[in-house]
Amino acid sequence: MLPNSMTGTYYTPGPERSANVNALFRRIAGRYDLVNDIQSLGLHRRWKCRVAELARVNTGESALDLCCGTGDISFALARAGAKVVGLDFTTEMLDQAEIRVGMAPASARSTIKLIRGDAQKLPFEDNVFDAVTIGYGLRNLSDWKLGIEEMRRVSKPGGRLVVLEFGKPQNTLWRGLYQTYLRAIVPSFGLMFYGNPHAYRYILESLDHYPSQVEIADFMRQGAGLVNVKLFNILGGAMSIHCAEKKGGFV
Repeated sequence: MLPNSMTGTYYTPGPERSANVNALFRRIAGRYDLVNDIQSLGLHRRWKCRVAELARVNTGESALDLCCGTGDISFALARAGAKVVGLDFTTEMLDQAEIRVGMAPASARSTIKLIRGDAQKLPFEDNVFDAVTIGYGLRNLSDWKLGIEEMRRVSKPGGRLVVLEFGKPQNTLWRGLYQTYLRAIVPSFGLMFYGNPHAYRYILESLDHYPSQVEIADFMRQGAGLVNVKLFNILGGAMSIHCAEKKGGFV
């Protein structure tokens, strides 16, 4: 599938959103990790490890990694001792994760299960997981609030929720520089590796339609009823990590 013919973009609000996002990640799956390393100077791997740390999983606990992509956070959770389910909507991204699982030691292969599914309609009962994470996926959902509510639903009482996502810096100068990077530089990676600048212009387009990290934190507290909500700004707010807990006895 090509970008929307009327706008030249992968971002489309409404019912076509999921199909266009799926088409985008099908296209970029093969070089996804390489381009992420280049555009973040490898820092995305450090931030994903931080997500696993904030999930605070103990040996034998269960963790769900939504929009798992090629599996970075899933592997970090498994290294911490968790039994991990990695879920993603795009088969080609899961294929890349499966390759990595196949190359991992037997101990890692036995603790990571990969499945295809919709983060807005999770195929799990209530109160199943000790920790639920999502890295660079909440912004891609057609309803990010529903995504958080589903994370809460499948978490056990006292379970930890951790979200890594692009942010919106509050400093005007830094926000302008950051947006210029996303607008002028990042699309060149799409052109260079995929012959299509729209593949990475999507980041800024989707971020324009995504709330600030402060608004996300407010919804976690007030809309989803989560507790111990914490917001960590990274690179002056260019990236953000939210962590929260499900209330004990909250169903």
